[in-house]
Amino acid sequence: MEERERWKRRSDFIFASIGAAIGLGNVWRFPYVTYQYGGGAFLIPYFVALITAGIPLVMLELGVGRIFQAGAPQAFARIRKKLEWIGWLALLAVMIIFLYYSVIMGWVWNYLYYSLKLSWGADPKAFFYNNFLKLSSGPGTLGAINWAIVIGLALSWLWSYNYLRRGTKSISKEIYWTVTIPWMILVIMVIRGLTLPGAVKGLNYYLTPNFKALLNTGPWLAAYGQVFFSLSLAMGSLIIYSSYLPKESDIANNAFIISLADAGTAFFAGFAVFSTLGYLAQTMGLEVPNVISSGFGLAFITYPTAISKMPFAAPFFGVIFFVLLLTLSIDSQISQVEPFAAGFMDKWKFARKKVLPVVVLFGFLGGLFFTTQGGYYWIDIFDYFTCSFVLTFVGLMEAVIVGYVFKASRMREYINEVSEIKIGKWWDICVKFITPIILGFSFIWEFKKVVTKGYGDYPRWATTVGFILVLLLLVLSIVLMSIKGKEEQ
Repeated sequence: MEERERWKRRSDFIFASIGAAIGLGNVWRFPYVTYQYGGGAFLIPYFVALITAGIPLVMLELGVGRIFQAGAPQAFARIRKKLEWIGWLALLAVMIIFLYYSVIMGWVWNYLYYSLKLSWGADPKAFFYNNFLKLSSGPGTLGAINWAIVIGLALSWLWSYNYLRRGTKSISKEIYWTVTIPWMILVIMVIRGLTLPGAVKGLNYYLTPNFKALLNTGPWLAAYGQVFFSLSLAMGSLIIYSSYLPKESDIANNAFIISLADAGTAFFAGFAVFSTLGYLAQTMGLEVPNVISSGFGLAFITYPTAISKMPFAAPFFGVIFFVLLLTLSIDSQISQVEPFAAGFMDKWKFARKKVLPVVVLFGFLGGLFFTTQGGYYWIDIFDYFTCSFVLTFVGLMEAVIVGYVFKASRMREYINEVSEIKIGKWWDICVKFITPIILGFSFIWEFKKVVTKGYGDYPRWATTVGFILVLLLLVLSIVLMSIKGKEEQ
C-alpha cells in the first residue's frame, strides 16, 4: 500500500486548486453570461453567489478532504457508510466530463496548428462546422471518426498522463507553468484588445449595467450556476487535492484565495474578449450583439474571425489564444482525472502506476465516440445533463450531509482551528439553508423545463438518452459502493 501523497508546499496546493477552478468557462462563458444578464449589474448576483455558495462550498470540500484524508467516496463513507455513493456519483459525473473535455482539447490542438497559417480562411464558421468537424445532420447520425481530432485527443491524454504519473510530485513541477502562462497571455490579449479601434464599444456592452434584469430569476440562477461550475465544485477535485495537505493546513484563507482568483480571472478575461468583439463589430460594420457568440462559437468561430482581421501579427495572436485555451484546459483535465483515479486507489489500495494507465486508456477510447461527425451534438447533450442534474444534485447532497449529518457547526469549528481567517455562523446558514435551497430550486427549474420543452432543438429521444445517462450514473454509483474495499475484505 502506498503512503498517502503530500504537497511539499502550500503554493503547490493553491496553484493546483486555482488551475482546477480556472478553465475554458472563464474565457468564453463568464463574459457572455455577464453581458446576457445585465452587463455590469450581473456582478451583483455573481458576488452574492460567490459569498453565499461558492466560498462556503469551497471551504466545505477542503474541510472534508483534509479531515478524512481521502477522495470523495471514502470521505463521505467515513461520515456515514451508506453515503459513499454520493462520492462515486461525483466521480462518475466527472468521468463523463473528462471523456468529452479531452476531445475539446483535441479541437484546440488542431486550431493551434491552423492558427499558424490562419487556415480557417474568410469563413471561420463554415470551416469549423463543415471542414473541421464535418458535422452530421444530427445526434442520430454519428458518421465517421475524425482522425485529426483523434490525434489531438491522443496528445491531450499523453499530456495528462505525464502530468499525473507521479501524483503531487509531477503536478507540482508543471502547475506553475500552466497557471501563470494563461495569466500572462490574458494580460497580452487585454492590452492588445484595448488598443484596437472599437474596443470601447465592446466594453460598453460588457459592463453597462441593466439593473432591471436583476428583477428576474434568470440572472440569479445564472450567477449561482457560473460560480458553482467555474469553481469545479461537486467534482471531487478540491476534496482530493485537500486530502494531500499536511496537518494543520489552512482552509478558510486558501478558500478565499482560490475563489477570488477564479472570479478575478473570469472578470479580467471579459476585457480581452469584449474589446476584441468591439473591434470585430466595427470592422464588419455590425453592432456588437450581432458578433457575440457563447461557448464553442466564441472560441472557434468569433475569435478566429477577429484574429484574421488583426492589423498585424495575426498568426501570433492566433497562436497565443489557442495556447491560452490549452493551458487552461490541461489543469481542468487533470483535476478531473485525479479524483476519479484516486477513488479506486483509496478504496481498493491500487497503486497509481497501475490505475492511471487504465484510466488514460479508458479516457482515450471513450473519447472516440465524441470524435465522430455527430460527436459535437453529444458533447452538448452530455454536458447539459451531467452538469445541470448530476453535479447540481451532488452539490446539494454535500451541503445537506455536512450541514445536517456531520453538522455544520462541527465543520466550522475545525476550519477555525486551522485557519488564519475565522468564519462565523454565517457559514452554517449558507451551508444548511442558502446553498441547498438555491441548488434545489435550480434542479427543479431545469428538470421542469427539460421535461416540458426538451433540451435545445434536439429530438425528444435525445432528451430521453440524457435522462438515461443520469440514471445509469446513479445506479453505477450504488454498485461501486456495494463492492467491498480493501479494508472491508
